[in-house]
Amino acid sequence: MVSAGLSWLFDAMDVGLISFVAAALAVDWDLGKQQLGFLAAIGSVGMAFGAAVAGSMADRYGRRAVLLATLLVFSVASGLSALAASFAVLCLLRFAAGFGLGGELPVASTLVSESVRPEDRGRAVVLLESFWAVGWIAAALIGYFVIPDHGWRAAFVIGALPCLYAIYLRRAVQDAPRFREQQRSRERIGLRERFAKLWAPQYRASTFALWVLWFTVVFSYYGMFLWLPQVMVLKGYSLVKSFEYVLFMTLAQLPGYFSAAWLIEKLGRKRVLTIYLIGTAICAWWFGWATSDATLMTAGACLSFFNLGAWGAMYAYTPELYPTRIRSTGAGMAASFGRIGGVIGPYLVGYLLERGTGITGVFLIFCAAIVVGVVVLLAWGKETRGIDPDAAAEQASTAG
Repeated sequence: MVSAGLSWLFDAMDVGLISFVAAALAVDWDLGKQQLGFLAAIGSVGMAFGAAVAGSMADRYGRRAVLLATLLVFSVASGLSALAASFAVLCLLRFAAGFGLGGELPVASTLVSESVRPEDRGRAVVLLESFWAVGWIAAALIGYFVIPDHGWRAAFVIGALPCLYAIYLRRAVQDAPRFREQQRSRERIGLRERFAKLWAPQYRASTFALWVLWFTVVFSYYGMFLWLPQVMVLKGYSLVKSFEYVLFMTLAQLPGYFSAAWLIEKLGRKRVLTIYLIGTAICAWWFGWATSDATLMTAGACLSFFNLGAWGAMYAYTPELYPTRIRSTGAGMAASFGRIGGVIGPYLVGYLLERGTGITGVFLIFCAAIVVGVVVLLAWGKETRGIDPDAAAEQASTAG
């Protein structure tokens, strides 16, 4: 969990860096709001492709091999971003970095979920996801201490360091025993059959609910958090002050993860997701209306707390819906569909702000999106706490 978690930390640091880099680029390259929205969105386009490709490859070639490959792709692309001489080249490199990032996340969560006991796996995956908060904190620190003095290119150079970590990860991580057993027994099926199984009668409702859940959570998260430093600037704060405030808000992510990790084995996945998503919707509405320093800081911190706690629960929930042979494909396809929301969210914010829509109206859209996700989860999602997906699949096959 810790080995995969450190790679997760580097993922988060890279995603977080782009929000701080975008605020600096707006000044350095005189970029408009739509261009900034496009820069944020192009990374999510890469993540959508990466999640689908890496998720399917991990079911065929192994979680460990794909985890290493995606880590190298995003770290090299991040380092090369420091050399970008134009907006177009930077966007191309951010697509490549997004491909690696999007591929690594569902593969890492699947690997950890398969490597622990059923009674501990929900908590383990949420704790894995908590490394995301540490990565965002690292990004905020780089944004606060490095970018103002050394520029945004230095931040991307730091983002290339994970490629060195891959050397250690190659020895530290192995595929789970059950997956290795299936590999030896040749219990592998093609991509087309794996995708069809996701929509088989026994998984259809769960897959639908999962895809909608991923879309609404990713849409709101990337729309809100990638724009957060710039939103603070639009609310009248200096660039350095906005970085300082966002750093404080980011610290609230850690207790969000830890509380979700504690509750998820006590209340179950659906209840924790529902509680934290409703909290996210309320805080998005609150932040949109906030004007004073105190309310902005408090609303932003609460938004971080609930939204990232929901992310942790969602990552724990996703791989538990499918048996081993299609698990990574199921997680990757859900994440890939969700990344479409990650494309639309940040670009939509830039589009709306460019046309004079206020911050309040923008955050109300994200509030409504989260509510839709909650309704669909409650209506079609199933509880997975304590369930062995492989045993359930075998039982269903026998009954059939």
